[in-house]
Parts: sequence; C-alpha cells; structure tokens
Amino acid sequence: MVCAYGEVGHAGLAELLDLGADVALVVTHRDSPGENIWFPSVAELAQRAGVRAITPDDVNTDDAVAAIAATSPEFLFSFYFRQMMKPRVLVIPSRGALNLHGSLLPRYRGRAPVNWVLVHGESETGVTLHEMDEKPDHGDIVAQRRVAITRADTALTLTRKLGEEARLLLRDTYPLLAAGTAPRRKQDHGAASYFGGRRPADGAIDWTASAESIRNLVRAVTDPWPGAFAELRGRKLFVWAAETRRVTTAVAPGTVLGDADGALLVATGDGALEILDVSWDGGARASGVAWSRDAALAAGERFAQPRSAKSAGR
Repeated sequence: MVCAYGEVGHAGLAELLDLGADVALVVTHRDSPGENIWFPSVAELAQRAGVRAITPDDVNTDDAVAAIAATSPEFLFSFYFRQMMKPRVLVIPSRGALNLHGSLLPRYRGRAPVNWVLVHGESETGVTLHEMDEKPDHGDIVAQRRVAITRADTALTLTRKLGEEARLLLRDTYPLLAAGTAPRRKQDHGAASYFGGRRPADGAIDWTASAESIRNLVRAVTDPWPGAFAELRGRKLFVWAAETRRVTTAVAPGTVLGDADGALLVATGDGALEILDVSWDGGARASGVAWSRDAALAAGERFAQPRSAKSAGR
C-alpha cells in the first residue's frame, strides 16, 4: 500500500503502478483550500488505476489503521506523505514500511528539505529510500540517488528533478525489495542535520545578509511557494527572481542604488541584489526595470528590515 501526496508522491505511486506492483490502497491528503495546489493529484491517479484511495484526517486513527490492516500489505511506502506514522501503523506491513525522503540522509532530515538545501546554497541533494521507525527520517537506508543543484534551480525545478530521480530509484530498487535482496545500511546519526517546517513568514528578506544568501532565499521560496518579500513604502513587495551584482557601496543594507540601465539594485550586507521579477502584494508581476520605472523608485529609498523572521542563509 502507498501513502503519498504532492509532486514526488504522485511520481512514486505512478512508478509503482508502472512496475506492476499490487497497490491495494492509497492513503492521501485532501487538498487544503488555502494552499496553492500546483502538483498533480495522487487521489485522481489512484482512481484512474482503479485503486481505492482514502483521505483520513489522521492516518493513525482506528478507522485508517483498520483500512490499512484489511489489505494485509507486504510493504507500506510513504512518498512525501505529510503525517508521521505511529508504531501501530508501521508494524502492519509484513515486509517493512519504507519512506522516500527528499535529501541525502542523514543530512536534511525533517520538513521542506528541497527549500532548505536551496536556502543554504547546497550544490547537491538527492532522494533516499529508508526504513521507517518512530523518529523522523531515522531508519536504515535502502537506496539513494544523487541530484546536482544548478545555480538556475528553484524549489519547483528541483522538486521535479527529485520526482524524476524517485522514479528511477524505485525502478531499480522495487524488484530487489520484492525479491528480498534489497540492501540495508545504518545511517550515521552523528552526521545528521535536522530542519523544521517553513512558514510563509520565513520568506522575509534580511538585507544585512549577503546578496548570495538573499538570492538563495528567493529561489527557495519563489512561485509556486509563497515567495520572498520585503517592506517598502509601508507595503509588502514580493521578489520572485533576483541575481547578485558585484557592487561596492558604503550605503546601508536595503538601500536602493541608482543604475544607468534602470535595473532595480538594492544594497545588502555583502554586494548588491538585482531584483528581476517583482510584485506588490496582490499586484501583477513585472520585471525589476519596468516595476522600478512605474513606481518612480529613487536611489536612496530604503527597504525596511524585518522585525522577526528567519533571515536568508541562517
């Protein structure tokens, strides 16, 4: 059986179905009315394949546990499912419960690994299939695939890369699991790192950070994520794309710099950031040049510093 949601969850379920796996039940989530649903539906994929799908509020409830147990699964696969499963669920499959995580474990355990690796400017990440236990992303590793992060990657492009690699990992590993020959290796818990979930408020730009750190924040939370933002003229301004510029300046971070080409440049704690794609909160997106011109932005204006937020690069 499969518990799955989102882009990578859809990819994982699709690959198992293509491999001819006997998927008797899919557990997924209801789409939240307040969330930007940009990814394909796991429930609809299950329906097309003739597989029963359920959407319990909590996979650990008596009804959900009974539904899972009734299928007598050999394996339980979790593909980007958003709830922790308690031991009463993990003991049901006769041959093991396995989770697909979007990092090279033991690094980047926890929530939102695709966003965190970009925030931190990593050059590589990957997908890991591992056994589940009571601790998040903690069990023995079954298989991994590495994924290079390019400078052009955003959270969206990287998520799609991870989905593709997840399919390849399952294509190689599922036959080994079925045959009982898949390897296992202990994680090096001493090398582990853990990061929690991210909130829209964590997109606040700290202009005292370096231009590179702010650029990394922008690409980590750009559309379809909630976006990086700053306050200007008492309004929230969203930055959807940006690039670093080698500019030496003595002005305070957050100060708008003049530019002969009309580019929207802002001083940071180290270098300058060119804002390439921008919008007022609720407004239409525009290039930095066009927006700066239409807003009559003047050199010397300053963005406000966030009062409380996880700053870029921390």
